[in-house]
Amino acid sequence: MLTFTALGPFQAWADGAPLDLGGQRQRAVLARLLVAGGRAVPVNTLIDELWPGAPPAQALSTIQGYVSRLRRALEPDRAPREEARVLVSAPPGYALRAATEQVDAWRFEALVKSEGDPGRVWAAMDTALELWRGPALAEFGELSWAATEAGRLEELRLIAVERRAGAGLALGRATSLVADLEAHASAYPLREEAWRLLATALYGLGRQGDALAALRRARSVWRDELGLDLSAGLQRLEADMLAQRLEPPAPGGPPHLPAEAPTAGSAAAAGPAAGSAAAGSAAVSDAAPPLRVVVADDQALVRAGVRAMLEAEPGVTMVGEATNGEEAIALVAETGPDVVLLDIQMPHLDGLAAARRILSETRPPKVIMMTTFGSDENLYAALRAGVSGFILKTSAPEQFLAAIRAASAGDALIDPTITTRLIAGFAGRVDPASPPALAGLADSQLDVLKLVARGLTNRQIGQTLSLSEEEVALMVKSLLEHLGLFDRAQLVMAAYESGFVTPGEKSSFSSL
Repeated sequence: MLTFTALGPFQAWADGAPLDLGGQRQRAVLARLLVAGGRAVPVNTLIDELWPGAPPAQALSTIQGYVSRLRRALEPDRAPREEARVLVSAPPGYALRAATEQVDAWRFEALVKSEGDPGRVWAAMDTALELWRGPALAEFGELSWAATEAGRLEELRLIAVERRAGAGLALGRATSLVADLEAHASAYPLREEAWRLLATALYGLGRQGDALAALRRARSVWRDELGLDLSAGLQRLEADMLAQRLEPPAPGGPPHLPAEAPTAGSAAAAGPAAGSAAAGSAAVSDAAPPLRVVVADDQALVRAGVRAMLEAEPGVTMVGEATNGEEAIALVAETGPDVVLLDIQMPHLDGLAAARRILSETRPPKVIMMTTFGSDENLYAALRAGVSGFILKTSAPEQFLAAIRAASAGDALIDPTITTRLIAGFAGRVDPASPPALAGLADSQLDVLKLVARGLTNRQIGQTLSLSEEEVALMVKSLLEHLGLFDRAQLVMAAYESGFVTPGEKSSFSSL
């Protein structure tokens, strides 16, 4: 049986024997296809991601050579003219065809997201964590797509640790969990669930003083790192302990999983948390209407690549494409899309001017700027104009899809490789058009604004502050109304331009 391992050293195996996958770049081709989760990766994307910024003149033929040699290694008995069944051609690129059980990372993710009673959750998380053999894709860490996927898988690992502990508490196994939870909370002190589980386990063992001390440690760390008090949930837990009214952990204690993982890119992730995040697509309800997307770019190759990507993605449909800014404006008015992918540099009317005109209309779509370079000052102007972020054209398909879904949900997404430089370069400028001072905002609103500027999505803010996603959305809306803004990305700019948040602060610029 052919299997692939990415949770640790990357390798392919045939009946337990390792296969010769060739050199580093050839191995990276297979690893990149594995990260795509069975979706096709365009050849131009493989080229850009294997040789960031400087592909060789013969890059296409080199990729074709890599694929040919990998096919021989994966299917040594395949006849010369027989169609490949594992590493397949999937215009405009290639795809890896494998079952979930054949890829440790795919199986790991399925296990972490599985549901059931505490006993089943405990067993599933145990099995998932046994698959983890070290940092994922570490040998490709210098490549942005690998670093993004490694971060996504690491987040799933932390969720697995916490889900296992929650199930263990429900099963009465607190004694065996305390040491592991202590190490987990110390290693990841900003994770609310880590402190909740540790304090609950200690209290359940009759160690009330140690449980309260754990929450005091959490409060100290949060004040130092975030400038925040404990979340409402942890404060309620503390009060219940002091009043000695804490009930045993309920079977439903483990944290809920996000519907969609962080991706690529989360720069702001984009908030990216293009992120990214991350990077698989959320499950789409059969009853939900598809997200309607318009693509505007003067390069036919870019439009073709995006078209192929969207056609392969359930729940997303491309309703039209344009070659310049004027065409984009007319097409948006005609089709009424949910999201517009707009090249920032186009003939006749550039993307920035087109974005401003599109966003000036009543009930405009979300606009994501596409760019080849992350140093364009127009990107900053685009954010201030109210676009939902930007993404590099060389980004992985998962990042594009994450950006589209994030924008449609009201989040902003910016490629993580350029966000920090952009903010550091342009934040703090005196701008007569900048929003008024932040005076008059309640502490709870300032807490939300700070976390928005640091890259958290509504879901992540809710988890941090123990609020529902709907409550966070209402607070973000109130901030926009108070400051006279209309888009989340403008909130980020307001936080920096007012000096409320500075580029030097500890923060995560992966998700807006």
